[in-house]
Amino acid sequence: MSKVLALANQKGGVGKTTTSVNLAASLAATKRKILMIDLDPQGNATMGVGVEKTTLDVTFCDVLLDGLDVHKAVQHIENVGIDLLPANADMTAAEVELMRADNAEQRLKQVIAPIKDEYDYVLIDCPPALNMLTLNAMVAADGVIIPMQCEYYALEGLTALMDTIEQVRSSINPKLEIEGLLRTMYDSRNTLANDVSAQLIEYFGDRVYRTVVPRNVRLAEAPSHGLPALLYEKTSRGALAYLALAGEMLRRESQANVLRQAGVS
Repeated sequence: MSKVLALANQKGGVGKTTTSVNLAASLAATKRKILMIDLDPQGNATMGVGVEKTTLDVTFCDVLLDGLDVHKAVQHIENVGIDLLPANADMTAAEVELMRADNAEQRLKQVIAPIKDEYDYVLIDCPPALNMLTLNAMVAADGVIIPMQCEYYALEGLTALMDTIEQVRSSINPKLEIEGLLRTMYDSRNTLANDVSAQLIEYFGDRVYRTVVPRNVRLAEAPSHGLPALLYEKTSRGALAYLALAGEMLRRESQANVLRQAGVS
């Protein structure tokens, strides 16, 4: 059964797209079938796997707005081993049009329904805003992964994001869960980072991934080559961190399945 995960944080520059691209590649390396949906008009996830966003004939926007069969918009990224629903600046039009449509928050869920069960994981890279596109992702998702830096302003932004998740859960999508919080660009020598990390663990407990993504030059360089870090420099600390995250996610899922089969909620 497929699991749909939205990667969301309204604060930009926290490693959200880096996480989408590298987690997709790492899960694919474990022989899982992965679909990555780029929902950000900046198209950075699309570029991050080597697809030139400015020359696209078809994007996910055509599926959302024009009713194009979702299968016709999918691109297979051979070297990464994933499928992609790409985006570019046209996605800005989707944001505007959806605000005027009936049942607008359900659109993404509806259009991916014919395809999602072909995958083990569907990862949705959300825009850095709590807008209609992000709302669509949360309505369609089973869980939300929250990449965040361990800094003061990140905690402030987290409150608004948690409120949004709770509103979606209570009104539209009762199955929506916080899949996990991922500490990114982490520097253990930084006192504030350690303090914020401790606060996150105190409040969210085991929903904070044990895996921590460090600041890493290779991780920052990889997007300019249109590659995940795993293909750019597979022994880099960044690449190894995302492989560890994929492993942690799969172990969590396996444990949850065991508990479900045993009748433990």
